[in-house]
Amino acid sequence: MVLLAQAVYVKRKTPRLPGAAGPTEGLVPGAGEPFRLAVLGESTVDGVGAASHEEALAGCLARELARDGRAVRWQAVGRTGANARVARAELVPFVRPADLVVVALGVNDTIELRTAAGYRRDLLNLVLDLRRRLGPVDVLLAGVPPMSRFPALPRPLRDVLSARSTALDKAAATLGRLPGVRHLPMDPALLDPGAFASDRFHPGPAGYARWAGTLARAVIS
Repeated sequence: MVLLAQAVYVKRKTPRLPGAAGPTEGLVPGAGEPFRLAVLGESTVDGVGAASHEEALAGCLARELARDGRAVRWQAVGRTGANARVARAELVPFVRPADLVVVALGVNDTIELRTAAGYRRDLLNLVLDLRRRLGPVDVLLAGVPPMSRFPALPRPLRDVLSARSTALDKAAATLGRLPGVRHLPMDPALLDPGAFASDRFHPGPAGYARWAGTLARAVIS
């Protein structure tokens, strides 16, 4: 009963921020044929907490990847509230040809208390569908954010969701054994209070910039 009451309270009291405004694709100018980046996922890819996609995850990541002077063409394919199953069925068809697809999911699956096995199965099928559509594209699975660090969540609800997010992320990590697939766990240190938007649940521009920096280093390394 305590957990249910806290969940209802959080849902009522947490401000509902809109997704990012403006174009969901763009080009960071640079040399050569543009590197094609697609970012697929839930509200973080929809840009909740940022004013535009330029300062949300996809735009920030594209700029980080362009630091070596190459051009980067980016696309954000996100939906607030999407879990891995919804992303596979309803978002994958909108992903354009890409050299890399970054997948950012797991918070909604955590909130829905999906099992680790079920989440892994949905992610695997999503990767397979991406490759049926795009060919042997590289995929980077962004780690499920550690929900122990979310200021909007009271205890004990935070503890329950923290344990579930950890379990889902461990399941996702096993897909890193597939050729052309990498998994990058999220460093909890990224999620200090200054990383969050006003709802204390989604990243703000500073949080997106930090996250993009760690993802870019994984891509470039």
